[in-house]
Amino acid sequence: MKSPGLVLIFLAVLLLQGAPAGMAFMSDDEKMSEVDRSKAINWLKDSHKQTLDAIEGLSDEQWNFKSSPEKWSVAEVVEHIYLAEGLLFKQVDTALASPANPNWKEKTRGKTDFLERVMVNRQGKAQAPEAIVPGGKLSRGELIAKLKSARAETLKFAEGTDAPLMSHTTEHPFPVFNTLNAYQWLIYIPLHNIRHNQQIAEVKAHPGFPKK
Repeated sequence: MKSPGLVLIFLAVLLLQGAPAGMAFMSDDEKMSEVDRSKAINWLKDSHKQTLDAIEGLSDEQWNFKSSPEKWSVAEVVEHIYLAEGLLFKQVDTALASPANPNWKEKTRGKTDFLERVMVNRQGKAQAPEAIVPGGKLSRGELIAKLKSARAETLKFAEGTDAPLMSHTTEHPFPVFNTLNAYQWLIYIPLHNIRHNQQIAEVKAHPGFPKK
């Protein structure tokens, strides 16, 4: 009769042989914690609500007002938020499609807090990539519908995913951020949204903003 120890070893070998090629066993810290999940969900919901509240009831003149030719209107800021969500979520997908980064803890340590500080406080400004520069081709109704749909999809992912978001990374084009993991790309979406909600508030606070 085989000893229990030998049986366990035999079963372990079978499990390893049956695992898909390249598959690594995942530790708990590679997944987002429930605290991290709650933070992401709350940011996604709150930032989206702030945007919708800020644009509710605007007239066409207010929606399209530009304080100067080079500044964005509320309409353009909202389109940028929508376009950026798609681009940023692709980074989540790209990170998860890549092999786990064995140095993920070292490479991403402190980046979540850093992202929050930089984005929410609007530290630093950069030119938006061409792919997320607003083109003004969508009607207000179309844009808001797309904005809501995109956020609903992101929220669905955040609420249900069990993927190892922490250990899969991809590079940010700005050296100040460098390596970000999939979770950090996910929270980038609402933090970027919050940043531009502040921009909408600035447009509305301009002395030339139409009264109605």
